[in-house]
Amino acid sequence: MHLAKVSIGLLAACALSITAISATRAQPAPSGPPAVGVVEATKRPITESSEFLGRVEAVNRVNIVARVTAFLDKRLFEEGADVKNGDHLYLLERGPFEADLAAKNAQVAQLQATLDNAKLTTERARILLRGPAGQQANYDAAFANQRSLEAQVQAAQAQVQVSQINLDYTDIRSPIDGRIGRTAVTEGNVVGPSSGVLTTIVSQDPMYVIFPVPVRQGLELRARYAPLGGLGAVVIRLRLPDGRIYDQTGKLDFVDNTVSQSTDTVTVRGVIPNSVLHDLSPKGNPVRELTDGEFVTVLVEGVQPVEVMAIPRAAVLSDQQGDYVFVVGPDNKAEQRRIQLGQSTRAMGSVISGLSPGEKVVVEGLQRVRPGQPVSPGPPSPQILAIMKAASDDQMQTDGGAGSQIAPAGDSK
Repeated sequence: MHLAKVSIGLLAACALSITAISATRAQPAPSGPPAVGVVEATKRPITESSEFLGRVEAVNRVNIVARVTAFLDKRLFEEGADVKNGDHLYLLERGPFEADLAAKNAQVAQLQATLDNAKLTTERARILLRGPAGQQANYDAAFANQRSLEAQVQAAQAQVQVSQINLDYTDIRSPIDGRIGRTAVTEGNVVGPSSGVLTTIVSQDPMYVIFPVPVRQGLELRARYAPLGGLGAVVIRLRLPDGRIYDQTGKLDFVDNTVSQSTDTVTVRGVIPNSVLHDLSPKGNPVRELTDGEFVTVLVEGVQPVEVMAIPRAAVLSDQQGDYVFVVGPDNKAEQRRIQLGQSTRAMGSVISGLSPGEKVVVEGLQRVRPGQPVSPGPPSPQILAIMKAASDDQMQTDGGAGSQIAPAGDSK
């Protein structure tokens, strides 16, 4: 019985020793400061940009209507083709108008013959006034009849002009250069002023871009660019519906003089070239990039770049008090720094206040950083470097659609 108790005690002691050794081995060795990737806060030249939703609009737009009532004999254009100023579009029935013009010319000839005879009568009466047979009353009556016939000839000639104008209206021509749409009336139908629009022509190059600007944002843009030259200090770019940045730039040329009471916006207009694409339509007409009525995103950019403090957005954290970053101090201790962001993109953020040039900002390993904790700083990963390089080479989309953004200086996309 005593031996059994001793054996049990020895086994228990061994078990406790093994457990203590295992626990000692399971405890990790003390680790060093967490490794973090840092970038240096530097000022970079960027182009300030603001986004608005806009619509492309042709500079010239003409609705073609018939100005006289007649049968439509021929359509002389191809739907969807480019036309020039003066090109024939429609030919209306000319016969009735030609006959009317001939009748008016005959009436002028008849009145002119009567006027010539009246002039002879007046001249005879004037000659008779020199002798005893002449009477002043006869001369006055002849002269009055001559003046009346002269007025009738003038009225008849005016009627000839009206008939000639109506005859010319049967030949409907293009008043502008542009692209013509589809025809609303086919041959054989009667058309007239009450028939409505026969077709529409819109000019192609350049194009207007119309977009509304909220009053508050308009005041900010005015304060930013007015000292630099106003409308001449900005250019406009377009982001097309498929997400591509249009390769042409335009200029602002008009700001409306009233504020819309329903939307509290001011209408702004820009002019931009409408370039021809390389491919052609089956009809041989050039295909252009912009189309009248197309929705686009308008990027209003400053001509001159500005210097701002820029850091990767991956370094920016937020809480209820606002935005902040971690910077590495001289003793390699992390410091929480409150910052104020300006115009920013998904890749980069511009810092208005809170950072100084040369400070090391933590951009990777933020989940392991605590204020006042020592860290082991190092260069960022290739992924972060690639993002920063892309931000320097390409225009960047802003967060959340319409609003503001920044783009690197010298961007051409």
